[in-house]
Amino acid sequence: MNVNHSSPDYHFRFTDALLGAQMLFVAFGALVLVPILTGLNPNVALFTAGLGTLIYQVCTGGRIPVFVASSFAFIAPIIYGVQTWGIPATLSGLVAAGFLYFVVAALIRVRGIGFLQRLVPPVVIGPVIIVIGLILAPVAVNMATGKTGDGSAQLVPESAALWVSMLSLATTILVSLLGRGWLRLLPILCGIVVGYGTSLLLGLVDFTPVAAAPWFAVPDFTMPQWNWQAVLFIAPIAIAPIIEHYGAVQAAGQITGRDYVSNPGIHRCLLGDGLATSVAGMFGGPPCTTYSEVIGAVALTRAFNPAIMTWAAITAIVLGFVAKIGAFLGSVPVPVMGGIMTLLFGAIAVVGLQTLVRAGEDLLEPRNLAIVALILVFGLGGMTLGPPAFALKGIGLAGILGVLLNQLLPRSRVALGSS
Repeated sequence: MNVNHSSPDYHFRFTDALLGAQMLFVAFGALVLVPILTGLNPNVALFTAGLGTLIYQVCTGGRIPVFVASSFAFIAPIIYGVQTWGIPATLSGLVAAGFLYFVVAALIRVRGIGFLQRLVPPVVIGPVIIVIGLILAPVAVNMATGKTGDGSAQLVPESAALWVSMLSLATTILVSLLGRGWLRLLPILCGIVVGYGTSLLLGLVDFTPVAAAPWFAVPDFTMPQWNWQAVLFIAPIAIAPIIEHYGAVQAAGQITGRDYVSNPGIHRCLLGDGLATSVAGMFGGPPCTTYSEVIGAVALTRAFNPAIMTWAAITAIVLGFVAKIGAFLGSVPVPVMGGIMTLLFGAIAVVGLQTLVRAGEDLLEPRNLAIVALILVFGLGGMTLGPPAFALKGIGLAGILGVLLNQLLPRSRVALGSS
């Protein structure tokens, strides 16, 4: 009999430990995909996902059955940051993004959730999400055709690369459309498996690093180095996952029959997510966010006890010290990830479009048109504002510009075409 727990039951049960490992398996594909795509260390990502989940549980009183791990919203900015400033500098931006959660959590505690909705309405957050999805579309195409992300070198022959990337892409799409039960929760993992298997048949996989790696080792932690440009570029991106987190907490509450927005409070949820993100950045891991696939698994299994997520977190931390996992994940050929990235980046942009559609705003109304148009062109067109040391560009510029335009532009008295 399943019990709807409002707080974790920490009496040891083997079934809870097994369910926790199963929840980690559901999250595993997306969890390790982010470090594979961005150049971060997969073992560190496993460790910080486990640690972040434990931190989140402490901040929320262990009331919510969610697992926090690598955030997809930061994939594009991390890739750009690593290519532009290097990993340590990029990590400083990720730590700063976590602090933005603290600021928003404090404001929500004082003023309520309505202020956030007024600060970043759909007409702002929608085009910003589109920029996040499309800013590195060329990287996905380069990798899908067997090149490095910047297109400077051909790593895999293009004909072979296209076979691998398109099979990975097709599998991911078909599983998401036709999969049933647990399989439908794992379309990305299925795409990676098919792409990897095809790469094996074509002789594109090098197992030398896997054989050379020890079984157990301390993860390759990396400390952040402060860089103002990286901070200004990356930190504003947190607005999008903050809003996403709000929706995820509501979804979890609908599944379990609990009002988590009120108890423990959305401000405590954001505090936990932000602290997990900052701590992950301090160790060299990607930012954290609640995983919708795990929430879906909770709905499917009716396993509401939050302590199950504690076991998932402990399992992730332990696996972080298995060095061969990181070496094996590093052996995944570039085209496998490139094929999936073409869908992933496009899907993020579609989420932005859906945000605008659901809002029901008239995008041709002069004020809305100006906000959306300038966010898209400034964000995607390469506009840079400010002195070199503090230059704003890309996603950071798009986010800040959208917030400022929303506050400064006067609201039209008459909608376009109504007179």
